[in-house]
Amino acid sequence: MRYSLTRSRRKTAAIYVRNGEVEVRAPLRMPKREIDRFVSEKEYWILKSLAKQQAQIKRKEKFVIDYGSSVFLRGKPYPITQRVGTHAGFDDFEFYMPPDLSPEQIKSTCVRLYKILARSHILKRADFFASQIKVTPTTVKINSAMKRWGSCSAQKSLNFSWRLIMADDAVIDYVVVHELAHIKEMNHSSRFWMIVESVLPDFRERKRKLKELQNRLNGEDWG
Repeated sequence: MRYSLTRSRRKTAAIYVRNGEVEVRAPLRMPKREIDRFVSEKEYWILKSLAKQQAQIKRKEKFVIDYGSSVFLRGKPYPITQRVGTHAGFDDFEFYMPPDLSPEQIKSTCVRLYKILARSHILKRADFFASQIKVTPTTVKINSAMKRWGSCSAQKSLNFSWRLIMADDAVIDYVVVHELAHIKEMNHSSRFWMIVESVLPDFRERKRKLKELQNRLNGEDWG
């Protein structure tokens, strides 16, 4: 099993599989034979992870948004249609766009609309739950983060990825409550999860659904 090795002052070894590559991070003095044995013991998991990533790469390569495609908004699929004119929008039934756009133009138009819709909906939910948790974020913004659904800074500023608007409402609310709870607890301690659970008793199920969405989006190329 081929892998790259990074040594540091860590206490235990760990394996990371990213972009088809295997990296092992190990303590400075851990013998090479022990590292090889550790990798060998994890071979099944590594091969499974590599196969999963390869499948995601192939799905991304085939990912195309065009007229007639369906895209998700707040957990529901909506078609992309042509409409005479120069404007694009969402009318509660479909994403409509001017005719003769290329797939890339259609995708970029979807992203622009998603950002508008995310800003409208997520900011309202943040305001709603902030009053329940009794916190006041300094700002609430929508960004283009690809690896984080949301974040909370030490200055109590919240950021949410526009991609979150693809999730169903229960999942959106979970991420919003999660970040708002960080204003009180900047960690993932038991006290933090108690805050989340006090607002959303079924947060574990919502968290599971969020992971399902992440797995789906890992195979879609939204740029």
